[in-house]
Amino acid sequence: MEEELVKTVEDYGDDKIQTLAWQEHIRRRPGMYIGKLGDGKSKDDGIYILIKEVVDNSIDEFAMGNGKCIDISINNNAVSIRDYGRGIPQRKLIDAVSKMNTGAKYDSEVFKRSVGLNGVGIKAVNALSSYFKVVSFREGQKKIVEFSRGVLTSENELEKTNEPNGTLVEFIPDEEIFEKYSFNVDYIDAMLRYYVYLNAGLIINFNGNKFHSKNGLLDLLNENLNQESLYPIIHLKDSDFEIAITHGSQYNEEYYSFVNGQNTTQGGTHLTSFKEAFVKTIKDFYKKDFDPADVRQSVIAAISIKIEEPIFESQTKTKLGSKYMEKDGRSVRNFIFDFMNKIDDFLHKNTQIADIILRKILDSEKDRKAISGIQKLAKERAKKVSLHNKKLRDCKIHFNTNAERRYETTLFITEGDSASGSITKTRDVITQAVFSLRGKPLNSYGLTKKVVYENEEFNLLQSALDIENGVENIRYKNVVIATDADVDGMHIRLLMITFFLQYFPEVLKNGHLFVLQTPLFRVRNKVETIYCYDENEKENAIKKLKNNPEITRFKGLGEISPDEFKAFIGKNIRLEPITLSKADTISKLLEFYMGKNTPERQNFIVNNLRIEKDII
Repeated sequence: MEEELVKTVEDYGDDKIQTLAWQEHIRRRPGMYIGKLGDGKSKDDGIYILIKEVVDNSIDEFAMGNGKCIDISINNNAVSIRDYGRGIPQRKLIDAVSKMNTGAKYDSEVFKRSVGLNGVGIKAVNALSSYFKVVSFREGQKKIVEFSRGVLTSENELEKTNEPNGTLVEFIPDEEIFEKYSFNVDYIDAMLRYYVYLNAGLIINFNGNKFHSKNGLLDLLNENLNQESLYPIIHLKDSDFEIAITHGSQYNEEYYSFVNGQNTTQGGTHLTSFKEAFVKTIKDFYKKDFDPADVRQSVIAAISIKIEEPIFESQTKTKLGSKYMEKDGRSVRNFIFDFMNKIDDFLHKNTQIADIILRKILDSEKDRKAISGIQKLAKERAKKVSLHNKKLRDCKIHFNTNAERRYETTLFITEGDSASGSITKTRDVITQAVFSLRGKPLNSYGLTKKVVYENEEFNLLQSALDIENGVENIRYKNVVIATDADVDGMHIRLLMITFFLQYFPEVLKNGHLFVLQTPLFRVRNKVETIYCYDENEKENAIKKLKNNPEITRFKGLGEISPDEFKAFIGKNIRLEPITLSKADTISKLLEFYMGKNTPERQNFIVNNLRIEKDII
């Protein structure tokens, strides 16, 4: 025993203590700085955080009154972002992009309402890019520096220029970090729209498209409504706070929240305070002690607050932790509660809207009471089942504190013992969970929410995801429908998508829902095996392997062995996101695909008819 102890002490010597260079630390622990890496299929993948970190700096310049235009382009994964602010001070240009905790945003007079306060963002972009270039234009001079993976490769002397002031950043995300990635333009469009909604007068040009907003959060809500609102959007603002709010016909609450122009997808103190203040204002206005859930059901709202030196709960800035607006001690909660007097004034002046809101609350109260007994029993049943739940094979991430890997959590929704067994045997037990369906799920179209509690599978799925009261704390970042690519599998996918659209559309809107893509073919010879996801890939594989390779057609997930399955749900997993475009109306989508056999759907089927052999 003593010999083992001595050996252990000797192994842990001075030579084991390391000091990493700044860029090496970022490259070894990128999750600390940009969340999950990903390949671009999810809107919160790291390649989009890189763009956001650079644009945030340009937005901070605009917010301080410098430059009203930002030009952005992406070509073959090369990103270019040019603003027309003051330009980074040129003698400190290298320090500003390559020395941690270096920047001007510690001086609140220079950047009073800044998003980036810790001097890390642009350095993370530098360290995680195979090519990184920054040019500062100031007062007729320009300075150019270039890096590769955080290491300086080129520095030019100051040159004269006729270019207007500002900063140009060009970078290519490093394929050593982000393997086989590609940018989804729709995700970038959505991010840039948020920037212009929250910064009146800002113009962003992106790959030939111009983004501009006159009406702020009113435009945001109008652009993102996927249903008819019950009354015209209420839009109120002052210098530090802006809200846009209405009620829809859906069951869930839906919020878009922002701090200093940063989309706080996980909410925080400002959103919590807003929810409390809205409920109190409504209860006081109608002089009735409504249940908060009835007041907030079907609310669709956007809120934006400006805070001096905000505190976020992570580098990716998705949740606000600040309790105070400014150094003078004014609390976020008290500020928002005071602001909500404007809602009270509005309702007194707009009695028709006040009447609509009252009827909506009373309808919600009636529905809640009708299902309260069922809901209570369902919660108890889900709690008991969770102790020995054979439908859910959970992942271990929920039982430890590895925050970095929480971005990787995935729940596979499968059908059939074979598919569930294959995924369960080969999954990463730390981050991947499996929920097994028993046959085809219920078609929930047109049914009230009480079916979620009456139907055992829906109830247990809702409980597993923890989304009954919203998706801010959803237990799995990715919810993946994993079914066969045949007619029955497609039907199950449609039924599951209907479930989420009907009761929890924010799961789609927040980018959590995916379909697992699995290979249709295996082409192999004695030397190499290639898995193919479509006919073109199969033909290319046959050409590559030559000499009469063996070709296998997978008809279902159950036919893929656990050893093979491991390759399809690992780091090279292919996920197809299920999203809603701004033109999609949820009620119309559900009616078209899941309603009665309308002429429109019959025409669609005829015009898109494919023989079953083309599908399976």
